[in-house]
Amino acid sequence: MLVTGASGIAAAAARRFAAEGAAVHVASLDPAQCAELSAEIVAAGGHCTWSAGDLREETVVADAVRRCVSATGRVDGLLAVAGASGRRYGDGPLHDVPLAGWEATFGLNVTPAFLVLRDAVRVMRTQQPDDDGLRGAVVLVGSVLATSPAPTLFATHGYAAAKGALESLVRTTAAYYAPEGIRVNAVTPGLVATPMAARAADDPATLAYAAVKQPLACGLLDPEDVADAALFMLSGDACRVTGQSLAVDGGWSVTESCG
Repeated sequence: MLVTGASGIAAAAARRFAAEGAAVHVASLDPAQCAELSAEIVAAGGHCTWSAGDLREETVVADAVRRCVSATGRVDGLLAVAGASGRRYGDGPLHDVPLAGWEATFGLNVTPAFLVLRDAVRVMRTQQPDDDGLRGAVVLVGSVLATSPAPTLFATHGYAAAKGALESLVRTTAAYYAPEGIRVNAVTPGLVATPMAARAADDPATLAYAAVKQPLACGLLDPEDVADAALFMLSGDACRVTGQSLAVDGGWSVTESCG
């Protein structure tokens, strides 16, 4: 199992997958973060290896996939979490976004997913089918903001567009690779208590908004909520599911807007 990212949702998923018996390889930017997560999983009795580097670079992603194959023999599953807010580069309302900010936001959120999906699929196509007749499964992590905007508090149009691009990538690749026994799906979280959401978690207005928009969580979601959904989508229990986006949003997308 290959996981991109080593904090928040990615860390929760890596722990969950390892607890279920999967051999996990974690790839992310920060080597200390990767090493700490891997050591934690191994100490708990799981199997986890890691590699570090900028996942916007082809060589870094190719190395991560190679290491995963070396450690586990296959790439049966991929969870592509790695991404980030583009606010520091100028992402915001469209009329204020500089071209450099737009490109940086897509680079942070679309390029790593494209590269790791591409390289993982290349490996999966060569693998022998499992007992369900499948060669591998992929889950990309999108965002509820791609389809259920919150203009008052989350007017980051580059980020929303980038996450929408991932959903399109899921549908088109799922259609193409289904005949080869490769599944591609997405989970689209709402507001989750992760390091990336630290700004939101410190803002009383955002917390009040989340309490209304995510009534099933009464506020921010836990990373484990998303990890559990990803586990299902990657597991044999979802072996006939592909091309779908599963909203894990505490009710955000079906709750009346409050801002």
